Amino acid sequence: MHKAGFINIIGCPNVGKSTLVNALIGERLAIVTSKAQTTRHRMMGIVNGPDYQLVISDTPGFLSPAYKLQEKMMHFVEDALEDADIFLLVSDVFEKILPSESILLHLKNTKQPVLLLLNKIDATKQDITLAKILDWRTILPNADVIPISALHKINLEIVMEKILSLLPIHEPFFDKEAMTDKSERFFVEEIIREKILLNYKKEIPYSCQVIVESFKEEEKIIRIDATIYVERDSQKAIIIGHQGNALKKTGTEARLDCETFFAKKIYLGLFVKVDKDWRSNVKSLKKFGFH
Repeated sequence: MHKAGFINIIGCPNVGKSTLVNALIGERLAIVTSKAQTTRHRMMGIVNGPDYQLVISDTPGFLSPAYKLQEKMMHFVEDALEDADIFLLVSDVFEKILPSESILLHLKNTKQPVLLLLNKIDATKQDITLAKILDWRTILPNADVIPISALHKINLEIVMEKILSLLPIHEPFFDKEAMTDKSERFFVEEIIREKILLNYKKEIPYSCQVIVESFKEEEKIIRIDATIYVERDSQKAIIIGHQGNALKKTGTEARLDCETFFAKKIYLGLFVKVDKDWRSNVKSLKKFGFH
């Protein structure tokens, strides 16, 4: 008897969803930063056991869309509401923003199990955690509330046991050797974008999108050329920096992470181009994978 199912993780920005995804999968697939909108796409990580397969899906954090890109990001959340076998709604002990009424209504009325994971319990006092648990039991009476720390892996074994107990009987959806539904190019793009989020301030990271133009794997090295797209010439100048130093720093950090990810020497060529107002341009968004 084999079990398999889609475990869809949803939640507000900055509650530690990507850290949780990586902890549950056991690999660093999702990029992690402290900034909102780190996750733009829906990404699936696959966990295979002797008699089960978990397809763990990470989605962008809830937000009220201000431009076309954010509208497309929220489409990934809507998709996750439709095909889940189990919902993991992630909040934390500091979060004051609730999901939208439509999402809460969906979770209240769904026939699928809902686990409310209250993250970052390591960072606050027990009475605050208990108060948050009671709040969530009032907001979502049908959800099982489990306090966790994704960073320190507190109570994650309880989460896994609960998931496995709720998993439907089903044949695997993916090959047993598969780890994700995304391509190698996608992870290079995400690694570069993570370094942009970490190295640049204000609006700059949110105005950037990365595309791998060339990915050539040789016996001893992978040769990659990637382009960072920005919306304005002034942003291009900031990304490049004085004498190219800012771009060189980002490229070096990304290359080192790529070498760890692929366990192979990497050549990484980084270029910067302007695609004016791409976040509001439907044609550009399609080119960047936001359909």
